[in-house]
Amino acid sequence: MSGQQDFQPPAASPTILVVDDEPAITTFCKTILQQAGFTVLDAGGSSDALRICTQRKEPIDLLLTDLILPPPSFQLVSSSNQFPHVHGFELAIRAATIRKELRVILMSGNPDKELASHGIKRGTLPFLAKPLEKDGLISLVRKVLAKPALALDLSGQGKAANDVDWFD
Repeated sequence: MSGQQDFQPPAASPTILVVDDEPAITTFCKTILQQAGFTVLDAGGSSDALRICTQRKEPIDLLLTDLILPPPSFQLVSSSNQFPHVHGFELAIRAATIRKELRVILMSGNPDKELASHGIKRGTLPFLAKPLEKDGLISLVRKVLAKPALALDLSGQGKAANDVDWFD
């Protein structure tokens, strides 16, 4: 491995948490990734995903989440609600805060519009456009798992979620 002697890739069967509000997408990703040898957890929304990130004792190596995760009903984020319904980018920020070694891939059916609406520059985070393609999914997952997790800088208090600085 050139230039990354200190970095050790995840264990032989990395665990991936797949989050999408469309069950067909979740099932597709889960089936393809399991066939490729990964351990796959799935969540129907951000609230379930945050609960899994908080309560699961075993490692979660990668979060594969849809950028747009409409909540089942309007819900304010509050200190009394530990697992709020949030969009995929906010989920990525919260999950990476809970699990420091978590890698993230965002996915969307309308990438340019949805990335821009969340203030995310293309290339900031690994991204998959829907409809998903089997080989592209597996290839990007392997590529992201082969690199160290992104560091998340939350030092700036009072920043909005889309103002968080992601860097390698």
